[in-house]
Amino acid sequence: MSENIEYLKIGKASDLTGRDYKIYRLLEILPGFLSIGSLILLAVLSYFQPIWVAYFVIAFDVYWLLLVIYMAIFLITSYRQLQIGLKVDWHQKCEELKGGILPDNIAADSLARQGVDYNEIWQLIVLPNYNESEDILRTALASLVTDGFPTQQMIVVLAMEERAGEEAKIKAARMEQEFAGRFGRFLITWHPDALTGEIKGKGANQAWAANIVKKEIIDKEKLDYKKILVSVFDIDTVVRAGYFFALTYKFLTVSDPYHTSYQPVPVYHNNIWRAPFFSRVAATSNTFWQMIMQIRQESLVTYSSHSMTWFALNEIGFWGTKNVSEDSRIFWHCLMYYNGHYQVEPIHYDVSMDVTHDESYLKTARSLYKQQRRWAWGGENIPYLLFNAGKRWQHPNLDKGRIIGHIMIQIYGFHAWATNALIIAVIGWLPLFLGGDRFNSTVLSGNLPAVTQTLMSVAMVGLVLSAVVSALLLPPKPAQYKFWKKILMTLEWIAVPITIVIFGAVPCLEAQIRLMFGKYMGFWVTPKSR
Repeated sequence: MSENIEYLKIGKASDLTGRDYKIYRLLEILPGFLSIGSLILLAVLSYFQPIWVAYFVIAFDVYWLLLVIYMAIFLITSYRQLQIGLKVDWHQKCEELKGGILPDNIAADSLARQGVDYNEIWQLIVLPNYNESEDILRTALASLVTDGFPTQQMIVVLAMEERAGEEAKIKAARMEQEFAGRFGRFLITWHPDALTGEIKGKGANQAWAANIVKKEIIDKEKLDYKKILVSVFDIDTVVRAGYFFALTYKFLTVSDPYHTSYQPVPVYHNNIWRAPFFSRVAATSNTFWQMIMQIRQESLVTYSSHSMTWFALNEIGFWGTKNVSEDSRIFWHCLMYYNGHYQVEPIHYDVSMDVTHDESYLKTARSLYKQQRRWAWGGENIPYLLFNAGKRWQHPNLDKGRIIGHIMIQIYGFHAWATNALIIAVIGWLPLFLGGDRFNSTVLSGNLPAVTQTLMSVAMVGLVLSAVVSALLLPPKPAQYKFWKKILMTLEWIAVPITIVIFGAVPCLEAQIRLMFGKYMGFWVTPKSR
């Protein structure tokens, strides 16, 4: 395995040379080629073989209906699991483990069965940020204080960017003054600007912070690597009280805890009442997707704010500094490093972040589009997985089936993200416009709109369910809003067919086209306003 470790921190094809560069470039072309190729093929066939496309569209609409039903079942199940998780007293559950009360359903090889309890666990919380306001920094730090987990067992790292200038130093000094004495350890790190081989982004900042905390705290104090949980939170993350007990309970009770990451449910409640409707719909749709993935654990990947062990993080050499999608890449890095023997354990507990919100509707729309494009840049992990799978294919311990399964899920997922909405909204009508008399004179041409409308009307049940669940998840209404505000926020889900095209398929296609042509993206920081 050692000979291929160097490839696990590749950010893009230009990090390589020779034959490897050519192979990686071809793999970077693949996601966009599949998406653009599918759409072009359907458009061309709509002219030359409109009947074929019409039958395809009907079959696709049936598939979409079944998919909506399938996802609705998972969403309901996940919502119920979340509500159960939020009602559990995880502090008490951890106390029971400490007292030797071990439920039968916990793993035989769990740490709890080895006598480890929560008082031995350190929580290392890394908060990378660039240019956020004092209010956002303060809210994130305050939520750690009020979580309930012993703060003397917390190491909090405020990871600042040197390029943020003097104003950032002032903010950092104020945070240190307010919070340094409230945690077991409090450290402010400064990531230097323009280091060779790095992109300016969250991953590079986190990696720098991890190396500093390793040197100045963990190694200096000889802390046990196997008893440190690392939580990397977007700076707008506000933890719900009890989160770290829920996390620790999972860590102490799962099988193979050191080859596991831990993923809470991300909700976007910090400013949800203030944000424009399209931002709310996009953010909540993302929450629903993450909730569904928690039930489909074989597809679950780390996202945004998540946790893992210091043991694994140190062993792989921390986050890469050359890629944009650092929150998911850390999982893929671990999956490859451990030859497929790495998993994500869902935590049925939520953490709250900010909905995209800028100074005006237009600026918010632009920011949301850029945010979705950056998320869609996660397609960069497809060539990463394919390339490294090839490099490690002969390893005797490689779980080839699991690796192939993850690769297929990623290819399917990014292809669907870029094409599904466009097939329904645009491609489905092309046979009528491009098919000419040879199609419009057929019975099928008259039935196609009716069949499509009927199937999509039935699929609207999923939209109604989404609206209901979104209303149930909403935080309490601030006093300044009238009672009808919540009703309007529920009804705004009728905009989903438009938002999934404008803020879904289109930015995803753009990201894939950029990757196709080697127009690599940097890390774009979403504006945060409350």
